Amino acid sequence: MKVYIVGGGAAGFFSAIQIAENCPSAEVHILEAGQRFLQKVKISGGGRCNLTHACWTPKELVKHYPRGEKALLGPFHRFACGDTMDWFEKRGVPLKIENDGRVFPQSNSSQSIVDCLMQAAEAAGVQLHLQQRVSQIKPLEEGGYFLATKGGAEYKADKLVLAAGSSAPIWAILAEMGLNIVPAVPSLFTFNSKDFRLKGLPGLSVPQAEVEVLGQKNLKARGPLLITHWGLSGPGILRLSAWGARKLFDIDYRFSLRVNWLGWERQTLAEELQLLKKDWAKKQLSKTSPFSEIPNRLWRRLLYAAGIKEDKSWANLSKKELLGLEEELTACEIKVAGKSTFKDEFVTAGGVDLDQINFKTFEAKDFKGLYIAGELLNIDAITGGFNFQAAWTGGWSIGQDFLPK
Repeated sequence: MKVYIVGGGAAGFFSAIQIAENCPSAEVHILEAGQRFLQKVKISGGGRCNLTHACWTPKELVKHYPRGEKALLGPFHRFACGDTMDWFEKRGVPLKIENDGRVFPQSNSSQSIVDCLMQAAEAAGVQLHLQQRVSQIKPLEEGGYFLATKGGAEYKADKLVLAAGSSAPIWAILAEMGLNIVPAVPSLFTFNSKDFRLKGLPGLSVPQAEVEVLGQKNLKARGPLLITHWGLSGPGILRLSAWGARKLFDIDYRFSLRVNWLGWERQTLAEELQLLKKDWAKKQLSKTSPFSEIPNRLWRRLLYAAGIKEDKSWANLSKKELLGLEEELTACEIKVAGKSTFKDEFVTAGGVDLDQINFKTFEAKDFKGLYIAGELLNIDAITGGFNFQAAWTGGWSIGQDFLPK
């Protein structure tokens, strides 16, 4: 039996390894369009590879997937984060869990993960082929699939796994075959803004902000917020971009963002400001931020936005100025006009309609022997290792269908 995997990334390699280990008689090939394997694994997590997350309950794990929550619940009961960690550690890659739950190799190098996958594939007898860009896929009447590449190579697969990432050409081929493809839009991205409060402050961050897109129902998130040269980033913004991927696409990434820099309730802040007005009466507001979460330079910018002069003391704050400061700290409105891709870790919302997949095996319901995993599916997650986890789970699930019956 010849099995071809289209795509040499996380889902492709994990599928190939599982198939080859579960069915040693199979001839397993990976066809990668690019010049290197596992490129996204290599660059992920700033070169450290955030390969999964310390989330142990499937019902909690699926909540991190804006698209794919229901579909992944069953697969995660069979292979989830703990299984991923166990798989890599048994193959000689010690892992660590960071304070925010992200899981990395102890080496702090994604090369550890790349090497592990390459070695496991080669040990299982997987045959690796670079610069094989598949341009044609046809189901054969006698069963199996015909493949052709742009370079003129042709292959006949008894079983076919598609794990080519966010590949528009592969989606187009699948659409021609009759599968429904949900149009893809960016999922993880940062927000562009020229707001004067942010100008000249790149690199400043706050630890636990709340952000909300105005005019869109229940589109809000919480987490660390980072000011960049172009606007706003950080986990809070990336979560918001994932959950709002389609809505923000529809409004062309132009909207008003409400930022609660402290993440506090407004009444709690009002009470704290009254205490500061009393306890810090003689101090000038602009000298020092009274909140450890707010860097001094950002604090002074928010004072300016609230109309409070630099030499103003706490005792002399008027009721109007206090209300203005409350507004800037808990309901600061920032205009967003555009987006930027989050580093090189491009993720999309969209892909093969999930109703067409049997999630016990990740096989297409109407195409026997055709399996689809990874970002080709309409599945995506917030940052934190969750997108990789979906890839590992998909690859493992496909491999189970090759166990001796």
